[in-house]
Amino acid sequence: MKQALESTNVSLITIYEIGKILSSSLELQKTLRQVLNVIASHLNMERGMVCASASPDSLRIIAAVGFSPEEMQRGQFYAGEGVTGRIFQMGIPAVIPDVSKEPLFLNRTGVMRRAENEAISFLGVPIKLGRECIGVLAFERKHSEKIRGFQDDLQLLTMVANLIGQSMRLNQQVATDREQLLQEKSRLQKELAGKYSLENVIGNSKRMQEVFADVHMAAPGKSTILLRGESGTGKEVIARSIHFLSSRKDKPFIKVNCTALTESLLESELFGHEKGAFTGALQERKGRFEQAHGGTLFLDEIGDISPAFQVKLLRVLQEREFERVGGNKTIKVDVRLICATNRNLEEAVSSGDFRSDLYFRINVISIFLPPLRERRDDIPLLVENILARYNRENSARIGITPEAMHVLSNCHWPGNVRELENCVERFATMARSNLVREVDIPCQTNQCLSSALWKYQPKGQVIPIAPVATEPEHHEHHTEAEDIIDMPEHMSERDQLISAMEKSGWVQAKAARLLNLTPRQMGYALKKYHIEVKKF
Repeated sequence: MKQALESTNVSLITIYEIGKILSSSLELQKTLRQVLNVIASHLNMERGMVCASASPDSLRIIAAVGFSPEEMQRGQFYAGEGVTGRIFQMGIPAVIPDVSKEPLFLNRTGVMRRAENEAISFLGVPIKLGRECIGVLAFERKHSEKIRGFQDDLQLLTMVANLIGQSMRLNQQVATDREQLLQEKSRLQKELAGKYSLENVIGNSKRMQEVFADVHMAAPGKSTILLRGESGTGKEVIARSIHFLSSRKDKPFIKVNCTALTESLLESELFGHEKGAFTGALQERKGRFEQAHGGTLFLDEIGDISPAFQVKLLRVLQEREFERVGGNKTIKVDVRLICATNRNLEEAVSSGDFRSDLYFRINVISIFLPPLRERRDDIPLLVENILARYNRENSARIGITPEAMHVLSNCHWPGNVRELENCVERFATMARSNLVREVDIPCQTNQCLSSALWKYQPKGQVIPIAPVATEPEHHEHHTEAEDIIDMPEHMSERDQLISAMEKSGWVQAKAARLLNLTPRQMGYALKKYHIEVKKF
């Protein structure tokens, strides 16, 4: 009675421990090894293994305790082959009191060597899911050390095998679901890559994917679109993409740079003029609004037009009608308007430089184009594309080293993609060999003149593209940026770095703001000039 009670307690404790292990992790091989260790410890077993079906008629060891890697490698069985294969084929437990006396025992795992001087018992039970056998749980034990009866051990091993079977099914289901999710994710990514991509626009970064999504959603409609971003971010390319994704793609796409013309010339350019309207008007001329009839008119740098012309433009946008210069005939047009600016229009409205009614008229759908420094993941793709175009146009075979690409990826690029194009063309043209190295990049030899644009930018020239809510941050940026302007022009870059660190109390992030650098660039510069950061 006492022995039976002890046996029951051992079984309960073993099942409890195994249940905790199997529910603790989805790493099947790891949990199975822990289960085998618990069984070996509680039941005085020596070696154990879990075999799983590798195919409908074969098994292989997936977890073991007490086996060498070579023994596990040999532990493969076909259905009906040996004792393990028969357990798998017939789905019933098996006990061999002494493996040395069993002719069916194959000795794949080398147990016979240990059984030369002592009897080794073998216990095996099928691992089932319903009626289907999916594996075998087996143990070896010295016969002389048997404490419990074989029947009690087989019963306990059968319960453990059922738990293992459930875990294997759960693991298989999770793996299947994960594979399906990965396939679905891959499919959706390919679909989105095809859907949210623009011809002649390179960008795999998250910021650009958001821009592509906005463009695809806005393009089919008729609403006026305002593209906002720093100079050189590709506003014209995005405007063309919107046009060719719309129903107006077969109609004209007309562009006008509002800053390139005076007020009088801009009026004539947009609205046209009648013959004799002014000196030199020898014949009537259609304006850009008429030329874009049925299509799209792109007004670049609209934030720079004069207040007087803003009034004239407002009427056209409201009524879609106008008169030519020197004429009195009203002309109606069907034009979709896309505007672009690098100015903070909210600030311009507040200061009275831009009419609020015109602002609301053009700011129907706003799409913000991020500066290149905020989408650095796209820089390698852009560089490769620019180099490929250069090689094609110049019959060259210029390449670039990873070190040189790293330098380009960490530049500030105040001129954005336009500046990057110029830089690549410059070093590709001046490269001493077909492979551009780090030393060939102008900024590495202090020959990058454009760096002055962001190191010594005067107050008010930093171009914000975000709404007014972020103005305090920009205001602080201007104030701190002035400190670097006050530094003597003869100071070296190293001296400027040290001066900025001293002014900021050796706070690296604050010093980076003083120099208009990112914290990462600041850290790189400190390391480059071997400046030790003082800690207080």
